[in-house]
Amino acid sequence: MGILDRILGRQPANQRQDTTHSDDVDGLVSLSGTTTFGREAITTLATRHGIADGGYLELPGSLQREPDNNADPNAVAVIVEGERIGYVPGYAVDVAQISKVGARAVRVQIFTEMLPKGLRAEAWAWLGSKAPQWEWSEKKRPPMSSKAKAKASHDGSSQMVREALAGGGSRAAEFRAGMVNGVHYLELVEPIKQLKREGRLEEALALSLAAIEGAEGGRDGREPAPFYTEQAAIIYRKLGRRDDEIAVLKRWLALCPAQYRDGSRIGERFSKLVGG
Repeated sequence: MGILDRILGRQPANQRQDTTHSDDVDGLVSLSGTTTFGREAITTLATRHGIADGGYLELPGSLQREPDNNADPNAVAVIVEGERIGYVPGYAVDVAQISKVGARAVRVQIFTEMLPKGLRAEAWAWLGSKAPQWEWSEKKRPPMSSKAKAKASHDGSSQMVREALAGGGSRAAEFRAGMVNGVHYLELVEPIKQLKREGRLEEALALSLAAIEGAEGGRDGREPAPFYTEQAAIIYRKLGRRDDEIAVLKRWLALCPAQYRDGSRIGERFSKLVGG
């Protein structure tokens, strides 16, 4: 894994090709529930339009409030051809601009792909007042599988780091403080997860510890990002290294502002280990 070599100083940092794109598209929202609540509806819709084995649709739809929804009275469902395919995410409900009991027309795009576990669907709605500005298209499909999503997440983090460093100023300085051997700690989330999935625990631990160093350098008076400490602790636990697990948890707690320690998962785990 190239990024592991870079962290451990085995090779120089190389620039990587920018394969990502901006997700800051005004008026565009990714629908929730397409693989849970809306799974059956999307399967029906996909079969109706001949994309049950994978494909793309762009169709008119409508947004409909669900005041009687017991789980969320503020929920806004997305209806396409009579099928409830998903929901507008909570943060975008106000942007949807529909009355308490009303509905409004909306443009929807749906991507489907047949994966080993069955049909996977991702859908977006355009809530803006202008013509839709889609981030994805029939020829430029979004990541659908877990592996593809992980890669996209990693690429997105890398792009954010590159843009911050290139922009200069205080933001660039903050990001440089979080670098370890030319790699920012934010770029290590997916590699750590991948190494753990592959059972390469020692290598995952090496990346986690390097990321902890980066997170500490970039904390700017705040608590270090806890993810990397949590991963290191989990790996130590799997390796039966209890004292090391306690030490890495204690390291994070020592840098965490007092008001955030007790309610944290790291604080709870530490207390359990030391019998507090």
